[in-house]
Amino acid sequence: MTGQGAVGQAGREAAPETDVPAVPLAPGTRRPGGRTARTRAAVRDAVLTGLAEHGYPGLTVEYVAERSGVHKTTLYRRWGNLEGLVGDALDLAGEDGWAPPDTGSLEGDLRALAHMTADAFTDPAAAAAPTAFIAAAFQSQRAAEALSAFYSERFARCEIIVARAVARNELAQHTDSGALVRAVASPLFLRLFITREPVDEALADRAADAALAAARAGVFSTPPIPNPPISAEPA
Repeated sequence: MTGQGAVGQAGREAAPETDVPAVPLAPGTRRPGGRTARTRAAVRDAVLTGLAEHGYPGLTVEYVAERSGVHKTTLYRRWGNLEGLVGDALDLAGEDGWAPPDTGSLEGDLRALAHMTADAFTDPAAAAAPTAFIAAAFQSQRAAEALSAFYSERFARCEIIVARAVARNELAQHTDSGALVRAVASPLFLRLFITREPVDEALADRAADAALAAARAGVFSTPPIPNPPISAEPA
């Protein structure tokens, strides 16, 4: 759900790659031995560092090549252009092992999720790369698509929060987990990126509690899909 994890892990160096394939490889294509995986990770880290330091307008393929140790020709052959580099960096960031909190109660899970979201964007060091990615999404269609996919995956991972709550009889069945999680995060993102107001633990708790109250009131409930009618047998 948050921008933490692989998005914030930038700056590792990699040995230069000299083996350039004759045919361009799609981002994420892996060759035996793990060289492609290492190259992709090094490029991802260079992109994240560049976004954090210079923003999308100041990021260049030349910077990524120098920072990652991967030849510029390889970058163009594999990723095509800067948009491809930024988009794939976020795609790879979404492949981390992030998991939603499991505190034993829905209230605890939602509060912990709100705190994780707030922490990811209020710590200047941690927030630089994910904030730059969000900004890049307004300037690059490929980055926008990658960001949408990143958060769609985060929302999907949060489905377990609602599933556990239903199993504990804390929520009714057919509660829309995506709508609930968005309700937790929306007040935080409004302050972080629109009004630029402070975000603290108390606000995170209020956002979680408001979303919880709405969920218990059935605001996020979706009707079950009805079974199709049974056709009558011909006489």
